[in-house]
Amino acid sequence: MVATLPWSAVTPPRRRRGAGRGEGWSGASVQRRDPGRAGDSVGPVTDPTPSGPYCHVIFDRPVIPPNTGNAIRMCAGTGATLHLAGPLGFSLEEKHLRRAGLDYHDLADVRVHEGIDAALDVVPGRVFAFTASAGTWHTAVDWRHGDALLFGTEPSGLPAEVLEDPRVTAHVRIPMLPGRRSMNLSNSAAVAAYEVWHRLGFPGAV
Repeated sequence: MVATLPWSAVTPPRRRRGAGRGEGWSGASVQRRDPGRAGDSVGPVTDPTPSGPYCHVIFDRPVIPPNTGNAIRMCAGTGATLHLAGPLGFSLEEKHLRRAGLDYHDLADVRVHEGIDAALDVVPGRVFAFTASAGTWHTAVDWRHGDALLFGTEPSGLPAEVLEDPRVTAHVRIPMLPGRRSMNLSNSAAVAAYEVWHRLGFPGAV
């Protein structure tokens, strides 16, 4: 079940669970979750008329309102769709969330799901899980239009059962200096989403 917010677009059809998403991405030492098919091309897809958002940003059980508010503002500014997989650690009417998002809520496509399983079911493309334990940087991926960026809850990141989900294409990380544990959630989402947008040529930007 998807909760439609005042600023949400219509939820896309549910995707059949277990459908392949791993064909054609690049990245040494990242485990593929779908072996793909013989003859699949490697590299970005050059669809002249791609439809839907350039990428999907998924937050699994976020608990800090300003992080989600900042992500709403970022997604409004780039055209990404933000998926919030519950249970959420705050109310969508939380003042800190609204304040962080400023007046961008009406411009953002935000979708709220009962849980991560429901969120993964509606994402049509490949899913890349961001985790500090991954061996490959996010910059090593040949990003495609419609790819999904999956981030875990602020205190602990993505649990093992989500990282091992067959709908997850690969694990990637954002590079940091040694000895640093993690980055802020909304900052991480912005770094990754802008990398994808950049690789695709900033579609729609002025």
